[in-house]
Amino acid sequence: RKRDYEGFLCSLLLPAESRTSAFALRAFNMCPFQIKDSITQKTTGLMRMQFWREAVEDIYCDNPPHQPVATELWRAVKRHNLTKMWFMKIIDEREKNLDDRAYRNIQELETYAENTQSALLYLTLEMLGVRDIHADHAASHIGKAQGIVTCLRATPYHSTRQKVFLPMDICMLHGVSQEDFIRGKQEKNVRDVIYDIASQAHIHLEHARSFSKKVPAKAYPAFFCTVALDDFLHNMQKVDFNIFHPSLQKKSTLLPLHLYIRSWRKTY
Repeated sequence: RKRDYEGFLCSLLLPAESRTSAFALRAFNMCPFQIKDSITQKTTGLMRMQFWREAVEDIYCDNPPHQPVATELWRAVKRHNLTKMWFMKIIDEREKNLDDRAYRNIQELETYAENTQSALLYLTLEMLGVRDIHADHAASHIGKAQGIVTCLRATPYHSTRQKVFLPMDICMLHGVSQEDFIRGKQEKNVRDVIYDIASQAHIHLEHARSFSKKVPAKAYPAFFCTVALDDFLHNMQKVDFNIFHPSLQKKSTLLPLHLYIRSWRKTY
């Protein structure tokens, strides 16, 4: 609820038998995710990643470490027969990301998103008892959109810490330097970079929705995270893609209502 508010709200809309497991999965996801921001030396980060790698191995050997998240995750794995590979992909990708460098291109950002956000959605589908190629295809695109939006949302925060992770190829295309973002510039070429990256997220969402009729209805609750993505992309359009606009940093008070409407309509 504190660290992943949107994920928490989405989990509330899952069927009762999957909800506790979804909370465990979200809590696990936050552990490797937060490591990068809580360390000063990469070695410390690698040690913490190794703890989680070993924890997952132990969970699958029915010997979870005495750690609250690991214990809950073990229960979820037992209850839903979750695939170990997706947990390992999340940890491996977060570990690679400890390097603190910008993505070379949008494809690199999408690969990171596929191995973290999409992997999380594949596990959520397994919790819902959905094993379907069309649902996986939708999860892949929605995960990529989520990864791109997360990167955009974090830009003002990273800029204050003298860091920029936006794809370098798009920045170069518009003649924008990392310094421009660190200084919080709002010129048209800076906004064009944000527009191009946001458009890629929008394309992934549209693609995921283009075959929604083939996706089993049972899978829809896994994809309600699209509500928050739509909200953010729409709000960014309203401020003409100025990523530093204060309104983009506010928590959406209408998100619970929008989520409820989407779940009532049974769409994603």
